[in-house]
Amino acid sequence: MAKIIVRNQTIKTLTKDGVDYICITDIARQKNPIEPKDVVKNWLRSKNTLEYLGL
Repeated sequence: MAKIIVRNQTIKTLTKDGVDYICITDIARQKNPIEPKDVVKNWLRSKNTLEYLGL
């Protein structure tokens, strides 16, 4: 598992079958280091996120 550094925050990346993935929990820690799950929940409730995912 590789890592990248963005704004002094380590973000894990994973490549599987030629597709790159990033850890959104690591990104959410930038906004809320104590409870990043709350940031992710808000992202998933967003209308724009649902449109992007095609749901």
